[in-house]
Amino acid sequence: MAQPINVDPEHVERLIFDLGKFGAHSGTGVWRTVYSPEWVAAADQFAKWCCEAGLAVHSDAVGNVWGRLEGIEPGPSIVSGSHIDSQTPGGRYDGALGAIAALVAVDALAKQFGKPRRTLEVLALCEEEGSRFPAASLWGSRAITGCIEPSELDDLVDADGVSIGQAMKAAGLDPADLGKVERDDIETFIELHIEQGPVLEAAGLGVGLVTAINGLRHYRVELTGDANHAGAFPMDARRDPMAGFAEIASGIISTAERWGRPAVTTVGQISVEPNLPAIIPAKVSFMIDARHPDPDAVQRLYALHENLIREVADRRGLKVKIAVVENQPPLICHPEIVTAIKATGDELGIKLAALPSGGSHDTQQMSRIARAGMIFVRSKDGRSHTPEEFSSIDDIVDGIRVLAGTLYKLAYC
Repeated sequence: MAQPINVDPEHVERLIFDLGKFGAHSGTGVWRTVYSPEWVAAADQFAKWCCEAGLAVHSDAVGNVWGRLEGIEPGPSIVSGSHIDSQTPGGRYDGALGAIAALVAVDALAKQFGKPRRTLEVLALCEEEGSRFPAASLWGSRAITGCIEPSELDDLVDADGVSIGQAMKAAGLDPADLGKVERDDIETFIELHIEQGPVLEAAGLGVGLVTAINGLRHYRVELTGDANHAGAFPMDARRDPMAGFAEIASGIISTAERWGRPAVTTVGQISVEPNLPAIIPAKVSFMIDARHPDPDAVQRLYALHENLIREVADRRGLKVKIAVVENQPPLICHPEIVTAIKATGDELGIKLAALPSGGSHDTQQMSRIARAGMIFVRSKDGRSHTPEEFSSIDDIVDGIRVLAGTLYKLAYC
């Protein structure tokens, strides 16, 4: 049987709301970008909570906060956590809940069972969202896994032209120590996160077992034709990039719709030049976000999209540029961790819905060096990346109980 772990709902709720005060926005929201004063204060508060729980605490060179409960036996660590940066604005739960859940779970285990056999670590990660530095998403976990190029410290800039290296220095961090962040002694990483979608709510279940995380590819597409008079230029003589865009957007979205769940494709961030009512545009630029959790299926989805873009551009006489600006492979969660989470839910009498994650998470990056798994908590109305996101304390506590029970299996047994 899984050990029943004592989790105090009032304590959990207090931590959520207290952390949400740093960068509080829009009543229920949070605006907390990496290396901002609000983010620094939140990281300091989290470190203080870890100290109060009796954990050995340190912050690494990129600002990840670590809380360590030393095990009796030597060996690699079992780590749980998530990020504490937010969207602009986001809500109180996205990311932050996973860091809090890890702290509450490890604190409860230490109080009830003392020292673990194997070392447990709590982790508050930085810059998962990329909300300040768009090309720096998963920055904290990328540093841990040794996947940051030193040139990125200068090359990645925010909307004000501040480089991420400069922002780190302003927050009291030393970019020269980037290499010291890398870890090779983590055996398992488990992240609790809000679902950010409607699947759990539709199933009437509060907690989910993540089986895979979507692979995703972001394309920037540029279609170029000829600007001309909207009334005087015949339809059959046009090189109209807007017409090409409309056909491409409709076609790739229809492809994902025909495939059905879990395939998804989104078109956004559209720019039209000139953007006037009586002129055929000369250029249309737009972004495509395509995702699927199956490694083979996602490649087929990408190929269909790319072929359609080129076919439409060729048929309409348009110049086309296709740039892949982000590419993340799918993650199939480690079967041993999936089994441990499922067994814990069964033993606690908490029914878990098995589902893929539509969003990207630090777990994908951490899977490069560790066995990785995820636990989802139901999102009301499927909302996320908004101040309106909400998860009930009952669902949260059940999720933490599953997390704590799984960590017990891995670290104490």
